[in-house]
Amino acid sequence: MDLADRFEVVLLLIAASLALTLAARRLRMPNAAALILGGIGLALIPGMPDVELDPDLTLILFLPPLLLVSAYLTNWRDFRKDLRIILQLAVGAVLFTTLAVGWVTHLVMPGLPWAACFALGAIVSPPDAVAAKAVLQGLPLPRRVVTLLEGESLVNDATGLVLYRFAVAAALTGTFDKGAAAESFIVLAAGGVAVGLVFGFLGSKLTAWLKDPELSVIVSFLVAWTSYIGGEWLHVSGVLSTVACGIVVGRRQHSSLTAEKRMQMRTVWRVVTFLLESLVFILIGLSLRGVMHRLAGDPHGLAAFIPAAAAVVAAVILARFAWIFPGVYLVRALIPRLRKRDPYPPFGVPVVMSWAGMRGVVSLAAALALPEAFPGRDFVLATTFAVILVTVLVQGSTLAPLIKAFGLHRTTERPSTMLTVTAARVHTATAELAAIELRSKRPDGSHLHPRLIEQYAFKVGAVTRFNDASGGLDDQRAEHFATVLAAIAAGRDALLKLHREGEIHDSVLAALEHEFDLDEMRARRVAEGPRH
Repeated sequence: MDLADRFEVVLLLIAASLALTLAARRLRMPNAAALILGGIGLALIPGMPDVELDPDLTLILFLPPLLLVSAYLTNWRDFRKDLRIILQLAVGAVLFTTLAVGWVTHLVMPGLPWAACFALGAIVSPPDAVAAKAVLQGLPLPRRVVTLLEGESLVNDATGLVLYRFAVAAALTGTFDKGAAAESFIVLAAGGVAVGLVFGFLGSKLTAWLKDPELSVIVSFLVAWTSYIGGEWLHVSGVLSTVACGIVVGRRQHSSLTAEKRMQMRTVWRVVTFLLESLVFILIGLSLRGVMHRLAGDPHGLAAFIPAAAAVVAAVILARFAWIFPGVYLVRALIPRLRKRDPYPPFGVPVVMSWAGMRGVVSLAAALALPEAFPGRDFVLATTFAVILVTVLVQGSTLAPLIKAFGLHRTTERPSTMLTVTAARVHTATAELAAIELRSKRPDGSHLHPRLIEQYAFKVGAVTRFNDASGGLDDQRAEHFATVLAAIAAGRDALLKLHREGEIHDSVLAALEHEFDLDEMRARRVAEGPRH
């Protein structure tokens, strides 16, 4: 295919992603599952061009921006509070799964070298950040469970990729150095975090310094790729560099970005994230054609592949259960102080966390990157694809019913000393009123802005009454914002009528329409926002 044909294929995939996303919402299934199925369907269409994924391009194109936006949105306080559990999953579970899958692979494929078996284990051991975010989005899970799953998926690739590198080297050279592997992991992890902190600080400084919001948005994308490429160039973890960078930028954006920059950045990133995630999962589905071509030439190989791949998929799923359940219950049983500070969770929590181990683009890219001379390369690639299919299509699609079956959608969070949204509004409204009173007061005691003081005093009283009512004014609140939205709609209709009749210029239409847009966005956000 020439460049024009490739561009047309990309447009086709984007159009398909729109249709598949709408279908997923109608069928109430995860977008990722629908997109992979759609990609498989496209791959089976006669005459559809072959799509060969370049592993290096796939990682560098998709991973940095998607990792950065996930880290950017990560709640650092929650992440830091549960860092012990996140590291148990990101390091311990990945290592345990690698060993378990390697052992099972050698059991069902005794002719495959041990190093190649462990390479497969390293490829499929880390749950994928992109898949986790795509599948977990919108699920009624307790906030802490989401933090643990997304936090794990952000940092576990470093563990998996280190194990992958050494397993591949061992399979090709026949030697393995445990000490060198451990030292390499420490250097890659610590160095990646350090590099990411530097890029995050410099990136946030640059976006704050730039006056043009559009340039700030461009810099935010460049920061994602430079933190990843810079980490890889310095021979440390590009994944952890990007994650650390995203966390720093996300923490600093509240004080460093203007409102206009922040709104534009979030809007652009939301669109780009949707496009990249959609293309990732459709391309995973499209890669089925290449996998099938590799297996089709040997019917006996295909017959042997199915039970072997099923055993590996089962090992991937069961190993996660075998790691998480003792980590939840056995550790607390042995450490009373931990049990007192962090009691046993409901039984459904470890079940859902064990089931939510979706694999994705990192595993596929790692498998595609194996050298052609690697022992059992076709089996490893096909098995990796099978693991991705089962974990995203089966596990991802059944997470919502599983959550409801265990009643986790009704689970209340542990009491927190932090303020609720409405309580925080009381504090911020009171601060606004105090600032206006200070600037408005004249030396003689009168006020320069009495109407502003009256408006903000009313706002303080309203948010205080709503906070004290603890949900008792929900109906009145809903009616209030319905009336506000009706008023905005009436004003917008009047503005459009003036424009149609030639009474106002396009520039006037654009200016007032922008004001109505901001008013409507704020009214909808406040009306639909959480109270806690």
